[in-house]
Amino acid sequence: MTVMTSAPAIGTSGEPDIRRHELAGFLRSRRERISPEQVGLPRGRRRRTPGLRREEVAQLSAVGVTWYTWLEQARPIQVSPQVLDALAGALLLDPTERNHLFALAGQTDPHPETPCPAVTPALRGLLDQLEPVPAAVQNSRYDFLAHNRTFGRLFCDLDALPREERNSLWLAFTNDDFRAAVTDLPEVLASLAGKLRAAMAEHLAEPAWKELLHRLRTASPEFREIWARHDVVDQSGRTKLIHNAHVGLLRLEHTNLYLGPAAGPRLVTYVPVDEASRAGIERLRALILAEEAAQENGEAGTSAPAVPQGEDALAVA
Repeated sequence: MTVMTSAPAIGTSGEPDIRRHELAGFLRSRRERISPEQVGLPRGRRRRTPGLRREEVAQLSAVGVTWYTWLEQARPIQVSPQVLDALAGALLLDPTERNHLFALAGQTDPHPETPCPAVTPALRGLLDQLEPVPAAVQNSRYDFLAHNRTFGRLFCDLDALPREERNSLWLAFTNDDFRAAVTDLPEVLASLAGKLRAAMAEHLAEPAWKELLHRLRTASPEFREIWARHDVVDQSGRTKLIHNAHVGLLRLEHTNLYLGPAAGPRLVTYVPVDEASRAGIERLRALILAEEAAQENGEAGTSAPAVPQGEDALAVA
């Protein structure tokens, strides 16, 4: 891979030097959060550097060690979109972080819809194997990075939303369908805001986190009021009562299974806690499969059946 290109040098042509230093700090922070095991490298006995070494990032992204070192030192060097693409993969950047990388470098992402490398094909396969149990991969900023069919319809039609809206807090404070599915909305809103504040303590200077906070403050008076309380909440799971628009009430046990460091991506599952809820999840999956079959045959989507209301819905088999 060629690393020196005709692309403009970062921080020149009138761009402020702060951009180079922001990029350097961002790369360093992403490198330090990744363990060697996450990218298939041996840890070794004398590792003192938190996360990956610079030479390991250079090896994984097929760029020169000296060149990558200069990049982390905020030197005014040239960088191409192809190299940024390789670095994004090596550092396991999620879509928001990838966008930030290209923005700092002043380049256009040639592949803006690139899947998050933290969601490996094996992990996507696991999501499918967990069907009909709703499951998703979520990062510490509460973005949904991947999900299976039943999770995609559990609260709202997640696949119909733009990628930037697939975030638990954004949905809870702004999406009518998501809010209608949450039976204890005031408690959930307070909990999510408290969890975000607790998680954000380690990311105060990161633009992606600040942008999410700005969007929530701008869009939701509810969020502004709750955020001003300065409450913090831990990540423990609990049983949730969800009113699904297609199959009615579901009692599900919410569990977080961390895929790396505690602050990193996690597998989120919603396991039915009783037979009525299990039957409801099965019906939801059957509905989704029927709609997919209808679309493949060029037919109109299957209409959802009438949903029983109230606690009686849990008795429907």
